[in-house]
Amino acid sequence: MGMEAYKETSIYKGALRILQTLQAAHYEAYIVGGAVRDIQMGRIPHDYDIVTSAMPEVVIDVLRTEGFITTNVVGASFGVVVVTEGDDTYEVATYRSEQYGEDSHRPVAVQFPSTFLEDVQRRDFTINGLALTESGEVRDEVGGLRDIVARRLCTIGSSQERFQEDALRMFRLCRFAGQLGFSIDPATWAGIEPNLYRVEGLSLERVRIEIEKMLLSEYVDLALDALVRSHLNEQCCQQTIEGQSRRIPILPELTHLVDLPQAPEHHVHDGWCHTLAVVKRVAPNLVLRWAALLHDVGKGMEGVRGFHNGRITDRNHDRVGATMARNILTRLGYAKEFVNLVVWLVERHMRFHFYVSNGSADLRKWLQKESHENLFRETKDLVEAVDYLKTLGVADVLGGGTKDAEPTVQYGTRMMDMAKQMPVHTKDLCYDRTLPNLVAPYTKEVMQTLLQRVQAGDIPNTPEALHKAGMAKYERVKKKEYHA
Repeated sequence: MGMEAYKETSIYKGALRILQTLQAAHYEAYIVGGAVRDIQMGRIPHDYDIVTSAMPEVVIDVLRTEGFITTNVVGASFGVVVVTEGDDTYEVATYRSEQYGEDSHRPVAVQFPSTFLEDVQRRDFTINGLALTESGEVRDEVGGLRDIVARRLCTIGSSQERFQEDALRMFRLCRFAGQLGFSIDPATWAGIEPNLYRVEGLSLERVRIEIEKMLLSEYVDLALDALVRSHLNEQCCQQTIEGQSRRIPILPELTHLVDLPQAPEHHVHDGWCHTLAVVKRVAPNLVLRWAALLHDVGKGMEGVRGFHNGRITDRNHDRVGATMARNILTRLGYAKEFVNLVVWLVERHMRFHFYVSNGSADLRKWLQKESHENLFRETKDLVEAVDYLKTLGVADVLGGGTKDAEPTVQYGTRMMDMAKQMPVHTKDLCYDRTLPNLVAPYTKEVMQTLLQRVQAGDIPNTPEALHKAGMAKYERVKKKEYHA
């Protein structure tokens, strides 16, 4: 894909038409921010922000005249107009400068009209301070192009001031490290510690969004390592419910993993580096990434860490870690179904390794037991969970330093095949649709018996076998009731 492939996208063409429309009305206008950064990195942007010297009411009048739809004005005090053309949406902002106060994220005052240079200098990082003209030229007043080439994250101006203005920028710094694979400039890094106290003013929702973006990023290990080594994870943010605010710890449970020794016969890394190695080996899926991040969080805890014959042990770290994972994800506001699945993976990951090492003698019995968990409504839910467990198990082995994970992969595949044959609910049974009526009024009892027998491997899940076993059960129940 060529460097200028972005020019063929409808969203860019719409942004270009906005620039041309505003410039034709004698106002300055530029594409700014992440879109320009991505273009310079050979990526195709998926959204575009535009700045202009025109005041918001002028932007609305000028663009409406040319057929654009202004769907919303995002707070007149911020001077941002949301513009729609076809399926594409843009934010068009008037040049502005900002003043910050006690709030950890929002400015207390906005001044406009301002100048392009003042508008750029209020932004967070140099790589986001670039502007693109209608002709495709880049305007760089802050050294953003230099830092893209160097693959480096730097604040615009003093990092102390930028982070004090908006504490969320510290989380964005970690997130960009993960999304772009860039290093963090030492002077920028130094601005975090003096501003950690500002995190307490951030909302849980905003912090969680940034953490999720870190978890889904390409260089997730860089993002999470920055989050923990900066001590941002140890801070509290706030959640407001019905007018009442409460402090929410972010992820302090991760800190003890840093430099935590592990059994050398199983691991080449400390607890934290192993965790990062596992996280980056699973697909960018929130269930998997959270499970990988928390799979060993119970290690090293009091009552878990021990020594046997001079060797490090962490017995029951899976169970303790599952309890910790439930507490973490619940306080961060995740839905019960999501929490239950991640907790299931954390709690079962050592069981998976046990079966890989010791064979599958009672694997069917284990899967049968798991199928009774309220977590699974049908076979496909169990199969999905086992697929996740296999992925986590393989990543765990590779993240421990083992180079050959093929036995783990093969066993995981066998477990998957068995799970696909394991009905979870009677609706997963492949019975003839006439059977429920034939065994009435004992339908529920008969179907539950059939489910249990298929799960146990006593009969195959086929219409013929189910019909034969179902009718036999029906006759037994009927006879028993007759003699009662």
